[in-house]
Amino acid sequence: MESDRHTCLKLELPSGHGPIFVKGTWFNSHFHLFITDGLHAWTCHATEAEVRLRAEQWDQPVSDYLALVERYLGLQQPGSCYAFEDAGNGSRRLSWTFEKQGTKLEWRWKCQPSSDDKQTTAQILDFLMDANIHLSDEVVRNSQAFAKLKSEAERCLSLSEKYNKEKDAYETAVYGKFVAVLNSKKAKLRALRDKISKLEGSMKAPAEDNESTDKTESFDEESSDDQIKEEPAEKSYDDVLIISKKNVATSTQNVRKRKTRK
Repeated sequence: MESDRHTCLKLELPSGHGPIFVKGTWFNSHFHLFITDGLHAWTCHATEAEVRLRAEQWDQPVSDYLALVERYLGLQQPGSCYAFEDAGNGSRRLSWTFEKQGTKLEWRWKCQPSSDDKQTTAQILDFLMDANIHLSDEVVRNSQAFAKLKSEAERCLSLSEKYNKEKDAYETAVYGKFVAVLNSKKAKLRALRDKISKLEGSMKAPAEDNESTDKTESFDEESSDDQIKEEPAEKSYDDVLIISKKNVATSTQNVRKRKTRK
């Protein structure tokens, strides 16, 4: 089943002819036109065969031909010359121009008088009224949606400003506490550094005294070592004397024994 589309164009004609309303019903292979000037009405029922023939004459696919017709009769194109001229016997010829590859072309379709002018005009007006109501409803819905979005945007902006103020206040308080803690730590570090300096100064004096005392003790110790080294020499001398005395006594005894034997 072919899907249909509807358009309605208020076509402005050259001066003296007044505007006409062109309602189009578009299918995939053909179309229908309903035209009124408010008093008289005309119709154009382009069959599939007629559309295919026109498309072949212009070396176009049917779909491209119909798309171009719908474009020019669905919305008035600037630069195009429209006309709705008498074709005899109450008929009218609807035409429009366009350029293709630098060449100005004109398409025309013959429209027959409507069998019932009032009914055709009423149908066009009903379509316009329905379209107007639909557009009005859409405008109202869009306006309400826009108002809702605007209200939501204002609320979000207000919340954003509130959060920014709270953030600034929080950061100020945190930075203040951080600076206070940092200053306190710096003061403690300075106090510890001063204390360490004092301890180092007080430890230097005893260290110098200990160095002088160590030097004296080492001198005395060297004297004691000399004494220890000399003592073995004295003992060796005494031992020599004792051994000599023993040898002399032994010799004397031996001499006496010899005299006695004689």
